[in-house]
Amino acid sequence: MIVSTKVLLEEAKKGGYAVGAFNTVNLETTKAILEAAGELSSPVVVQMTEKTFDYAGGRIIFQLVRDMAEFYFPKLPVAIHLDHGKSFEIVERAIELGFPSVMYDGSRKTYNDNFRTTKKVAELAKTKGVSVQGELGNVPYLSEVRGDIDWNEYMTDPEQAARFVEETGIDTLAVAIGNAHGFTKEREEPDYDRLARIADLVSVPLVLHGASDWEDGRAKKVIELGISCFNVDTATKLAFIGTLSRLLEEGEKTDIRDVLGEAREAVKESVMRKIRLFGSEGKA
Repeated sequence: MIVSTKVLLEEAKKGGYAVGAFNTVNLETTKAILEAAGELSSPVVVQMTEKTFDYAGGRIIFQLVRDMAEFYFPKLPVAIHLDHGKSFEIVERAIELGFPSVMYDGSRKTYNDNFRTTKKVAELAKTKGVSVQGELGNVPYLSEVRGDIDWNEYMTDPEQAARFVEETGIDTLAVAIGNAHGFTKEREEPDYDRLARIADLVSVPLVLHGASDWEDGRAKKVIELGISCFNVDTATKLAFIGTLSRLLEEGEKTDIRDVLGEAREAVKESVMRKIRLFGSEGKA
């Protein structure tokens, strides 16, 4: 069943666990995510970016996820989410397509610009019953980094975050505590004290991007400190591409369904490991 991201993450916050928000780009990754969540009876967020809209067609990929979730997993709580919408227009398009949850990412803009557009998105979303994620602070990408990072310039300011959430009306907040997208070098140690302060001041569930490689120690600690959702993309990409590369190099399989099927199973195993790590198994 399709549910609100806001509801899923509020329940995770109360329960002291986190929900995985997994990026999909095609049928194989969508099926892998939903099967993993279904087998472990876990709530799950299936999300896609603007790049995936361009690749697969926004309407097509949304309908694929929705139809697969509703038909094959009718009792599983599944949220469908726009990840990293970089403009008001792409967020508006996602809402028009039927997305029940959207993210506006104004983290590369000035605070005032980020605030204004985030509030505009939230005002539109409220009229449609859509939940909104905002981002404050900056989770860097490899392409943006030149030399050493001054993490103080990137991380979320707790007091500013409290004002941002209250005045924009968003439902969830993505924060920066030294985490980084993809293969970007992260802060040597996440700023746990900063996260604890943000969690004390901010009432809505907190989301962590760029933490695909975080395992037992770090992941469990930030969940204890208030993280209710992890975005996962790189880990599943590596599982899919790694399996495809191996099978193509071996050259023993020529049926596309066999090759993609094994890649799908690798993604499924990766998603299941994350679900267990986040503590959402059995919470559906």
